[in-house]
Amino acid sequence: MHVPDGFFTAAVSISAGAVAAAGTAVCLRGARRELDDRTAPMAGLVAAFVFAVQMLNFPVLPGMSGHLLGGALAAILVGPYTAVLCMAVVLLVQSIFFADGGLTALGVNITLMGLVTVLTGWGVFRLITRSLNGRAAITAASFAAALVSVPASALAFTLLFWVGGTAPIEIGTVAAAMGGVHVLIGIGEGLITAVTVATVLAARPDLVYGAHGLAAPLVLRGPDGDVTVVPEREERVTAPAGRSRPFLLAGVGVTLVLAGVVSFFASGDPDGLEKVAEDEGFLGQATDHAFGSWLLADYGDVGGIPVGVTGVVGVGITLIVAGAVGYAARRRDREAGREGGREDVTV
Repeated sequence: MHVPDGFFTAAVSISAGAVAAAGTAVCLRGARRELDDRTAPMAGLVAAFVFAVQMLNFPVLPGMSGHLLGGALAAILVGPYTAVLCMAVVLLVQSIFFADGGLTALGVNITLMGLVTVLTGWGVFRLITRSLNGRAAITAASFAAALVSVPASALAFTLLFWVGGTAPIEIGTVAAAMGGVHVLIGIGEGLITAVTVATVLAARPDLVYGAHGLAAPLVLRGPDGDVTVVPEREERVTAPAGRSRPFLLAGVGVTLVLAGVVSFFASGDPDGLEKVAEDEGFLGQATDHAFGSWLLADYGDVGGIPVGVTGVVGVGITLIVAGAVGYAARRRDREAGREGGREDVTV
């Protein structure tokens, strides 16, 4: 789904850039409600993980592949506002350092792969988990959210291209092709998302933003010393307290293995957008990337660098940038402790 330069007119590219910039600014402010000193490092880890898994194209149909978009996954793990920031960082790093996704199309890509996937995925996830609860419900909702977010993004691209693409299209034909192909890719996205969320739930459910409503009950210590237990939902996800560093280090290790080793086995077939564009006759509208001659361009193909090496470099850059954004956007722990004039203790 990485849109290259040349697919959209200047007017649409600028408009999408304005939407992406405004949406990111709103999310930068909103992330303060989702992040604190303890959870801010998760923003860096989630962004780096999305970067790594996006390198792992998987076969969908003969001659066509797909890869994770990651918006729904990020929203479930770190919250919708922070998820948009993570996706923006991933797409920015990919575009500038790896010539993956056009520079003039950066606003389009953030809008489609960041805003649309996060809003759609989070909406579906919340709709399901408001009626059902427990680990199984969260995992199932994660699958459904990710599955729906992918064709939603693909159909948003089709509509945008119909409005301001650089080539005429039959919107019905292209919408059917893009929607159908990306439903199949969405199944893969749903499986990856569900497995990832279930794994984090099993290890550290307190670090899954989407499970906060199912966290262990709170103990409120009032000024008179009384202890009041505030029940949550009937079925709860136990949130073990503990240091986050071991989990984060393990997550970074897994991410490095995916980018540095598993990436060698990724499918080399064109992804869904590229295949549909080729079949429908508008792939030729793509223009060369301004940084297409850089050593890291196309994940090392230009400079002859092994893909695993470029993957590790990309993970490092993404981890640093997204982690810095997460810390900048976080709510300070002491500010969180003053909210409501009470101390919350997990039991």
